[in-house]
Parts: sequence; structure tokens; C-alpha cells
Amino acid sequence: MTDRSYITSFMVDQTPAQAFAAIIDVRGWWSEEIEGGAGRVGEEFKYRFEDIHRCQIQVRELIPSRRIVWRVLDNYFSFTQDRSEWKGTDIIFEIARKGDQTEVTFTHLGLVPDYECYDACSEGWHTYVNGSLRDLIATGKGRPNVGEAITESEQLLTR
Repeated sequence: MTDRSYITSFMVDQTPAQAFAAIIDVRGWWSEEIEGGAGRVGEEFKYRFEDIHRCQIQVRELIPSRRIVWRVLDNYFSFTQDRSEWKGTDIIFEIARKGDQTEVTFTHLGLVPDYECYDACSEGWHTYVNGSLRDLIATGKGRPNVGEAITESEQLLTR
């Protein structure tokens, strides 16, 4: 059986330690609306985008310069019938040195194409992970959500 969960990866010139530090700086790449922390196992943070998406996430695993695992404890989408989407899923960052570069692999384990939110969520993760997080690692400046719709899906949902 093939895992159909959402997976994406990118390469940067920076070290695994720099990538790790950027990932746990969730406000620096995902959203400035994040409340709570992501730097220690057991910490929890909340994400919110208008009344469209809210979630509560707990840090489950931190292996410096190698791996980060978050568990989605609670989630709400205004645009899905199925209220269980994302709940109990894991968000995993794996960091590995590949030659003179660092590869960051992002997996949202359990975010599958059967989900109503899959198109909007995969577009969002691509934007925030492959765009904003990568920029934060590479340049020190991400492009987090600052309360305005960034992706096409966010723009459609806010109309």
C-alpha cells in the first residue's frame, strides 16, 4: 500500500541546524497569528486564519537538526462537512545533509486526497513550506500570513 499523505521537499545551502531553527520559528514562516510555542516537546500552539481555519498542535518530537513531529490535537475548517479532517494527524519535518546542501522533507501524515480540504491544504502547505519556510531558512526572512489571504484558496474562501 502506498502512503498518499501530502509530502514535499526542498534543498537549501544552509546547515541542518539553521533549517531546524527556522522550522520551530512558526511565526516566521506560517503565520504571525500563532499563539504558543513550538520549541520544546509537549509545547502547544494554536493557528488561526479568520473564521476559516483554526487548529491546536502539540510538539511530539524534536531531534535537533534532524526531525520535528507535531500532532494536530484539534482542528476546525469552516468549508468542510467532515469535522474530523486534520484531527489526530501528524506533521513531520525531516532534515538531512545531502552533499553540501540540506534537504527538508515535509509530510502531513494523514492529509490525503480523499479529504475535502486536500486541494486548499496542499496549496497552503506548498506556499508556506516550499515558499515561506524555504525563504526563512535561505535568507532569514519568511513570508508568513499576517492576517491577509495569501494563497488562491484563502482568497476564494474569504470572499
